[in-house]
Amino acid sequence: MLTITWLDAVIIFGFLASVVIVGSLAAKRAGKSADDFFLSGRKMPWWLLGVSMVACTFSCDTPNLITEIVRLNGVAGNWVWWAFLLTGMLTVFVYANLWRRSGLSTDLGFYELRYSGRPAAFLRGFRAVYLGVVYNLIILGGVSLAAIKIGQIMFGLTPVMSLVCAMTGVAVYATLGGLTGSMWADFYQFSVAMTGAVFAAWYAVNSGMADGVTTLKELFAHPALAGKLSFMPSLSGDLSTLMTVMILPLAVQWWNVWYPGAEPGGGGFIAQRMLSAKSEGHAVGGTLLFNVLHYAVRPWPWILVAFASLAVFPMTPPHEQQAAKDWLAQNPSAVSAYAAKAAMPVELRETVRRRRAEVKGVGVLAREFPKVDEQFLGHDIAYPGMVARMPRGWQGLIVASLIAAYMSTVATLLNWGSSYVVQDVYLRFIRPQASPRHAVLVGRVTMLAMLLASAVVALQMTTVKTIFHVLLQVGAGTGLIYILRWFWWRMNVWSEVTAMVVSFLVAILFQFGAGPLGLETAMENAGWFRVMDFTSWKMVLGIILTTVAWLAVTYLTPPVDERTLIDFYRKIRPGGPGWRKIEALARVQGLEDEPAGWNVPAGILCILLGCLLVWASLFGVGYLLYGAYAKGLVLSMVATAAGLGLKRQVLTMRFR
Repeated sequence: MLTITWLDAVIIFGFLASVVIVGSLAAKRAGKSADDFFLSGRKMPWWLLGVSMVACTFSCDTPNLITEIVRLNGVAGNWVWWAFLLTGMLTVFVYANLWRRSGLSTDLGFYELRYSGRPAAFLRGFRAVYLGVVYNLIILGGVSLAAIKIGQIMFGLTPVMSLVCAMTGVAVYATLGGLTGSMWADFYQFSVAMTGAVFAAWYAVNSGMADGVTTLKELFAHPALAGKLSFMPSLSGDLSTLMTVMILPLAVQWWNVWYPGAEPGGGGFIAQRMLSAKSEGHAVGGTLLFNVLHYAVRPWPWILVAFASLAVFPMTPPHEQQAAKDWLAQNPSAVSAYAAKAAMPVELRETVRRRRAEVKGVGVLAREFPKVDEQFLGHDIAYPGMVARMPRGWQGLIVASLIAAYMSTVATLLNWGSSYVVQDVYLRFIRPQASPRHAVLVGRVTMLAMLLASAVVALQMTTVKTIFHVLLQVGAGTGLIYILRWFWWRMNVWSEVTAMVVSFLVAILFQFGAGPLGLETAMENAGWFRVMDFTSWKMVLGIILTTVAWLAVTYLTPPVDERTLIDFYRKIRPGGPGWRKIEALARVQGLEDEPAGWNVPAGILCILLGCLLVWASLFGVGYLLYGAYAKGLVLSMVATAAGLGLKRQVLTMRFR
């Protein structure tokens, strides 16, 4: 457990005070209207948008998640989220300008722009509650779960006290400064967060804390890292791992799964920032900067700490895991008493706790941190465990960086969620004539209520990686809708309702009914798991069932009325073959006033160049760190060439 010195305390509390001041400076401007509070008056420049977006997705749970992935699946395991770069580049070069062109207050306003009638209004309100409150609370809970683990490991705090300490500062500046305050605080916090992450990586590698390791070369040669360094899953190994880690994310997941921060077609807090941009060009530039920082700049400091953690907190070997399973099977009464929290000898209780941890592969972590509740024991606590071993003074900076990551994400999610409640529910259905200041007040109260509710949710959770997969499952099969609805006139409101309902019901079925129904056992007996694990099969089946359902409903229900479709077409100017029928109708009615901007072919080329730029940069840095300088330099040159080609191509695209 970390012992705070006066220097650490001054750094931490000084940082907290400065963030609150920075975030609150915009309070006067933010309080003028809902547009100022939630969209910063639509005056944000690209560089601030990009840094704010990446700060939103850099929370204190992110290094924990990366650490867990690396410990379990090596560097290649990160393809489960690296594949979302394709989604990000799709948003940059195809959808960012369309969102800014829409002039909406929230992305959910799209429903009444694209569809018509009461069904569209209902869907807008329902999605506002579903995403802005229910779904958002799950994400906030996952972020706060990381704060609980950090508080327990580094300070010995109870889960409740960890949340009280973590939430106090963000409650002040997020509710006062609105989106403008949050974005300026994001810029400041991202700088602090990256500084802390880089130092943590430097110290983990060079200090000798990792089993005497003092250089990168020694770290990469450590036996605990065997099989963990490759950027690609082994082609000669387990097919299930290859499919789960890389093939499925690259082939299907990126375009057909809705995930916060990587929504196909854009959405959520990413869309909120695009809507707040000065212009279409600033929306595109900001989103591009976000993807470069998110995928190419941030990962390596966390990966290096994860590598070092394997030497400091080795994973429980398979034979010890099996021995622990056998012991638990042979002592059912002790296990039952432990689970029921019944009275039992302290030594026996600790033995059961340790054996259960060994089954999960975290026996060393359980011994090193005996005060951590078993509910929170997982590979993700290795990151704060490493930070707890770092030097005084610097610990204050690293803790401040984790607090910065937490606050930036929570402030964003609160502002995003409350914007839905205010703009898409309160002002749309409950009190349309509310004054601007009254709307802002409702937004601030909503933010505080969601913050408190998220604390309750966090106390019921276990590991970050589990939450990640649950969110992916709930969004499975819906992503294609968010791509096609801009470019295919035939999509209607019932397509979206069907996708949302079916994907949710399938996720619930797989989460809670697979065991009782015998589905998992049947699939295992049939040999399905030799191809993919159950988590991946759930996603694939969810995508298939959801897609078939919404496609069928699309053709079985009437299309949107022509007037709405023509108005949408004239406002957004999407162009392309999917709107030819509506374009012809507009021309017949004399409403076709300028050629549509069909940027998709050029956008696809930009997507490929952008992905090449980011992945070549990411792996080029990796090879340089590994000491493979020739490969690193070649990839660096590839990244440079891709960047130059991308710049030239972007200049040919039309933005306003």
